[in-house]
Amino acid sequence: MTKLFSLSGSLRRNSLNSTLLRAASELVPDGTDLTIGTIRGVPLYDGDVEVAEGIPQSVTALKQAVIGCDGLLIVTPEYNNSIPGVFKNAIDWMSRPPSDIKLVFGGRRVALMGASAGNYGTVLSQSAWLPVFRTLGAELLPGRLLVPRAQDAFDDGGTLIDEKLRGQLKTFLERFVAFARSGTT
Repeated sequence: MTKLFSLSGSLRRNSLNSTLLRAASELVPDGTDLTIGTIRGVPLYDGDVEVAEGIPQSVTALKQAVIGCDGLLIVTPEYNNSIPGVFKNAIDWMSRPPSDIKLVFGGRRVALMGASAGNYGTVLSQSAWLPVFRTLGAELLPGRLLVPRAQDAFDDGGTLIDEKLRGQLKTFLERFVAFARSGTT
């Protein structure tokens, strides 16, 4: 069984990215378990809090989930042409203390995808994530999934109705699962 852990970088329950992630959970290849995590509850990073209180439980739970997976699926919104602050904050917390970076991210297979209402998907946000995950020592899936005009791909209930996107998402997930299976983390 290949274990994937996934995070949407939006706190809104029905964001386009969380909706895309739920669609992905229905399309993973057989023999794959996709767990959807959340960044909700991760406090703003504060080094004084880290020293005084240690790593918050919400962050420890995320780190343990990533350590226990074969691949990390990042589903990123794009805010002001870059990474959402709450999402970057969660990854920053997960890199604390620095001695845990290799355990959590070193060699970890990571894939990036994202949805937006605009014409370019989340190309700038995904590009901004590349140096972050490279710095953390992750191995990135070559190629990303960009979903532009995502509001047209789902019905009002969040069901993926765009058959072309369904095929692209299925192929992307198959590639990621093969990538996750091909290495040890």
